[in-house]
Formats: sequence, C-alpha cells, structure tokens
Amino acid sequence: MIAFKRILFPVDLSETSPQLVSCVTIMAEKFDAQIHLLFVARVFEYFTSIYVPHPTVDRFERDVVAGATQRLEEFRQEFFKDYPATRAQVVSGDICEQILNYAQSENIDLIIMGTHGRKGIDKIVFGSVAERISKSAVIPVLLVKPFKTGVTP
Repeated sequence: MIAFKRILFPVDLSETSPQLVSCVTIMAEKFDAQIHLLFVARVFEYFTSIYVPHPTVDRFERDVVAGATQRLEEFRQEFFKDYPATRAQVVSGDICEQILNYAQSENIDLIIMGTHGRKGIDKIVFGSVAERISKSAVIPVLLVKPFKTGVTP
C-alpha cells in the first residue's frame, strides 16, 4: 500500500477551499500524514510593460503576499486547529510551477486540490490549474469537485 506521509493542499482561499478540508483531513488521518497548505500569489510584472511604475507593482505584490499570509494563517487556525503540524506557506509566481516546485522541494507524496469546473471562455482565459497539475505532476493528484463531495466541513 502506498503511504502518503506529506499531503499538499494548494488553496486559493476562495469559498471552495473550506469545502475540501474534510477530504484533506480524512486522508491525513488515514495515513498519519502531515498537511502542507500552499497559496500562490500571482506575479504582476507584466504590468510594467504598460507603464505602471515598477515600484508600484512591487509594492502591490508585497501587499498581496502579506495579506495572503495573514489569511492563510487564519484559514489554518480555523480549519486545521486539530492538526498542529500543518505547515502553511505563501509563495509568488506561476501557480502551476510553484505548486509543482513546492511538491518536489518538500517531498510531497500526494496533492489534493479542488476543481472549479470552468467552461468555455473562462477556461480559455484562466486555464485549468487542476488539469495542468494532474498532467504534469509525477506524484498522485486527487481532484475533488468542491460542492459535490457529500462531506461537510
């Protein structure tokens, strides 16, 4: 049997994130695994090419990371208080790249993430992070439809 000792739960801190908590905690309990929460803040350097001053973009990115760090800690305390070994980290960059990099650097055994179910133009514009991760990851990825889990947080 595969032993999942480190589970990565990438969160976007939207209303869908709490819907996945019970799935993550059930898996963590089953395998006595450590939970890693990760929020990836997008970088905005492409705005510098449209004459937004670089210091303004840098300051905005720092504010986003600071706000995300605080919100992720609140999320950890609210939903993972019974799991004191849960680690939480905020990083900046491309969402998929950062999730995969984190999984590799922290020797993650399983990624659990939600799907948003975007279709049409939304999928073209925003893409599917879950789809890209599931195709690129070298470790198992469990995709969960947040509002169809049948499990309440």
